[in-house]
Amino acid sequence: MSLLKTDHTTAPQAPKTKSREWADSLIFAIVAATLIRWATFEAYTIPSPSMEASLLVGDYLFVSKLHYGPITPQTPLQVPLTHQTLWGTGLKSYSDLIQLPTFRLPGFSEIKRNDVVVFHVPHESQYPADLRTNYIKRCVAVAGDTLEIRDGKVFLNGKPGETPPGLQTTYFMQVDSPNDEVLAALRSQGVVEYEAPGGLPLAVPGPTPGTYGYTISCTQATADYFKKQPYVKGLTVLQPQVQLFPDVADFHNSMALSATPRNWSLDNYGPLPIPKKGQVINLSPANAAIYFKIVARYEHNEGVTWQDGMIYQNGNMLTSYTIKQNYYMMMGDNRHNSEDSRFWGFVPEDHVVGKAVLIWLSMDPNADFWHRIRWNRLFNIIH
Repeated sequence: MSLLKTDHTTAPQAPKTKSREWADSLIFAIVAATLIRWATFEAYTIPSPSMEASLLVGDYLFVSKLHYGPITPQTPLQVPLTHQTLWGTGLKSYSDLIQLPTFRLPGFSEIKRNDVVVFHVPHESQYPADLRTNYIKRCVAVAGDTLEIRDGKVFLNGKPGETPPGLQTTYFMQVDSPNDEVLAALRSQGVVEYEAPGGLPLAVPGPTPGTYGYTISCTQATADYFKKQPYVKGLTVLQPQVQLFPDVADFHNSMALSATPRNWSLDNYGPLPIPKKGQVINLSPANAAIYFKIVARYEHNEGVTWQDGMIYQNGNMLTSYTIKQNYYMMMGDNRHNSEDSRFWGFVPEDHVVGKAVLIWLSMDPNADFWHRIRWNRLFNIIH
């Protein structure tokens, strides 16, 4: 009998090359950044004045996914750290061949009234829900509320709502004559027109021949200041005359119109009930436009159409419907200069990304190099 001696020793592995080490490190960094961005915090910047003066163009924010809980991806086939397109190109960064149901993981807070919220804008039907453009607005009403706006003031369930300190209104300010004194006052009061040279509004003709003035968006305190100035001859509230939700049941689709027009305006809107999960709605021509997009798009029902002011599914008129998730109304603090829920309706809960919590940097796009950073806004908590 003989025994065979087995050598269990193995040859030492060759050390990783520098290129392999760099590749491993890069993959780890991408995976880690993707997980952090999805589950904890994400950085955003403010590109438009719809939230002024609470948030300014050029503010850089941290948005918390932890508050409401992160949502699992609906579109898994996507290049990491992208949104809609590849960096610097118009090429799609995703494939919608696979679409998954979404689930919200536990957070430590519910979506509350007056939270400043980042969400996927719901009316972009050309993209999957989790890849629609990110908007930031204030949540003015939550599921189960009844919202009404009277003369620009929000009422919830018949009682006055909270007024954000940075709330802005748009006015036409008529002056004796446009001059440097007026421009200096506009600058000192923080009045901005980002698309105008130097960031100040341009003088325009007034409503009567021979009069001139400025179209400005400002807070109530700033409006009260200008009313006291001798060169100001009048301060008139302006607001665009537009068709709003739910008269237009489907934003950008003029064919889906309510059978019962309400003719609401930006400053006089509602009462409008905000749908709540589990609520059973009896549908009629009087209210079908309120719920059309919920049934047709947000809750993934098949065969839904709009016909003669009513909702149909597979050719049959729907007379009742049970709401499957909570909905919210989002509005900008720059109330006459914000395309928001008054135009396109409710924001579904599964479109909510997170809560804006902190301004970590703020850059004035109209300032020179030495004054570009708004130092007084750095690391401000968002309210």
